[in-house]
Amino acid sequence: MSFDLLYIAGLAGIAVFAVSGALAAAEKELDILGFILFATVTGIGGGTVRDLILGVEVAWVANPIDLKTCIGAAIITYFTAKQIIRIQRLLVWMDAMGLALFSVLGTAKAYHLGADPLVAIAMGMLTPTFGSVIRDILLDRAPVLLEPEIYVSAAITGSVSYLVFISILDEPNLSTILAIACAFLVRGAAIIFDLRLPKFKHH
Repeated sequence: MSFDLLYIAGLAGIAVFAVSGALAAAEKELDILGFILFATVTGIGGGTVRDLILGVEVAWVANPIDLKTCIGAAIITYFTAKQIIRIQRLLVWMDAMGLALFSVLGTAKAYHLGADPLVAIAMGMLTPTFGSVIRDILLDRAPVLLEPEIYVSAAITGSVSYLVFISILDEPNLSTILAIACAFLVRGAAIIFDLRLPKFKHH
């Protein structure tokens, strides 16, 4: 798999996240501008925050195709929301792949910029999740970070796996692919078996 293919997969991941944001706008019965807002925030919000923290040019500013992808996904969702909702299960799996992909690519970007490994892991966790957090805050509902469902844990798995593989193999392409697979397997297992982290309980 080449990085060209990873880039295309990244755009697909942005589109999936954008659709999930647009569907949230559909639940609130917003107008098309609301769809575009939520799609954009969800699709590229995490990457934007990551790049600002790392002090580098924001990805969608350097390459507006990411922003155009969000807008396109929002418009399509606005006119086809009822049909998309029917394939919600497929979207869950596409979201899982997007999560795995962006957790690893976010970690890799921070790592190759010379960030501390712990910072790189934080960037890998933030990239696929923070857009959803902003979306949920705007919708006044519990952010994904506060849910017991294994979602953020899968992102951390991808981040840590990448750092382990890159240190052992010293092969960026192979390390990226293996780490994405690890994150996807964790998230996939959580979806299939309804795995959740235990909650703290007061006795």
